Amino acid sequence: MLGISYEGATAVITTVGAGLRSFEVDGVPYVETFGADEKPPMGAGTVLVPWPNRTAGASWVLDGVRQQLEVTEPARGNAVHGLVRRRPWSVLEHTGSLVSLRVLIEPQAGWPAALDVTVSYALDDRGLTVTHGVTNVGEVATPFGVGMHPYPRAGNASTDSCTLTLAATTVLPLDRERMVPSGPAVPVEGTEFDFRGGRGLDGMNLDTPFGGCEPSEDGLVHHTLVSAGGGVEVWADPAFRWVQVYTPDSFPGRGRAVAVEPMTCPPDALNSGVDLIWVSPGESWGARWGIRPLG
Repeated sequence: MLGISYEGATAVITTVGAGLRSFEVDGVPYVETFGADEKPPMGAGTVLVPWPNRTAGASWVLDGVRQQLEVTEPARGNAVHGLVRRRPWSVLEHTGSLVSLRVLIEPQAGWPAALDVTVSYALDDRGLTVTHGVTNVGEVATPFGVGMHPYPRAGNASTDSCTLTLAATTVLPLDRERMVPSGPAVPVEGTEFDFRGGRGLDGMNLDTPFGGCEPSEDGLVHHTLVSAGGGVEVWADPAFRWVQVYTPDSFPGRGRAVAVEPMTCPPDALNSGVDLIWVSPGESWGARWGIRPLG
């Protein structure tokens, strides 16, 4: 575990998976946390590279060759949440308010490309900023996606007392048995999935990918979770056009929780091609997102 701090803010990062274990300001939690000796429950805080969410049938095609990934979601037959969330990452830099980590994805069954992956966590007056980097260190051009799996919380408020607002303009229909897309994204306008004006989470059950996330005038995408006493914002660069929202009833030690997961592409993007990022050999990509307390 690696701790960082800035004035009254603290965060703890795991070396296995390079995930976000905790983020607090003046002792108030702004993400769901878990024990130092525990694995991240329900994917909490994990880095999702080189694809977020699911790849249907754990299979995809690159340059006409079918790639067979390990089936990591046996009940549904999918490959889920990428290749790095259970791997140890090396520490590149660790100062008082910043930590940077790195992992190398080597060519392997189902993934023939080599990617150098980095993530940095930094605390400042704005809150917590997370910066992702991916460099193609292999010999073939490859597509990929990036995501994170934070469970933001509005301080000590209960999840069901909160209002969720999303910048999303579309929602992706799913085959609920396999949890993979059953068709193209559709507008949220006039549907129960329109969170642009905010909707209360009481009684809401979601495990839903939203898309078309539009940046505000400051050039950033903003999602918020607000209670009567304050709230929390998940902001992101426009590269994070997608967001998965998940509302489990049984997060350990918390019960009802909500994941707001920034993603650069939707579920099963390795097959659909929607919003995949391509990097040629020697080429790099980077983008940021972050968490900011409100009120």
